[in-house]
Amino acid sequence: MYEGTEAEIYDLVNEGRGKDYAGESRLVIDLIRTHRPDAASLLDVACGTGLHLGHFRTEFDRVAGLELSADMLDIARRRLPDVPFHLGDMRDFDLGDAKFDAVTCMFSSIGHMADVSELRAAMTCLARHTVPGGVAVIEPWWFPEAYHPGVAADVARTERRSVARVSHSSWHEGNTRMEVHYLVADADGGAHHFVETSIVSLFTRREYETAFDEASWTPTYVAGGPTGRGLFVGIRR
Repeated sequence: MYEGTEAEIYDLVNEGRGKDYAGESRLVIDLIRTHRPDAASLLDVACGTGLHLGHFRTEFDRVAGLELSADMLDIARRRLPDVPFHLGDMRDFDLGDAKFDAVTCMFSSIGHMADVSELRAAMTCLARHTVPGGVAVIEPWWFPEAYHPGVAADVARTERRSVARVSHSSWHEGNTRMEVHYLVADADGGAHHFVETSIVSLFTRREYETAFDEASWTPTYVAGGPTGRGLFVGIRR
């Protein structure tokens, strides 16, 4: 997931879809400052190409990123060469003795945990890298009662590349099946099409809160958030 061409076009597609990284980052920073005004360090888990981190690093003295996709990390490292990035899985990563005042996980990446045991493992791993009293800001996927299958279509362009993204989401064994078709046209390489399919878990609010609690977090749910799916704010006990 998010390798090769998909990693290359990731920023262009999200720019075309109107994603507001600056506004999202400000919201997250304000939530962190509300609960820990003196926070000086932050780890962004599932950091992608580093666009949130580009804003976080202006606010915190020490930032780092963790990402499962090597190709996404390559882009992030080129964008932010002074920021340490780590290749790893949020369920079992180990940064040694490194601990942070805040951890973040945006863009509903937590929804890619396959079941509640993986969700709990991820929250435990985040807790292990957070100081007592530290803050986690996690953007969930939809709760089951709020999810509605549907379609979306977007087009993004630069001078030498055009990308059309068409998606279809549907119920699949109680979760979301997301099928995304990309048509990419490059001035030098011609046009090609590829498909990315993923399953995103529809955890209940209670399942999220239980995973937080069992991993030594005290959670609060904040409705709305950057995409309407809300945000969980956890305080490390």
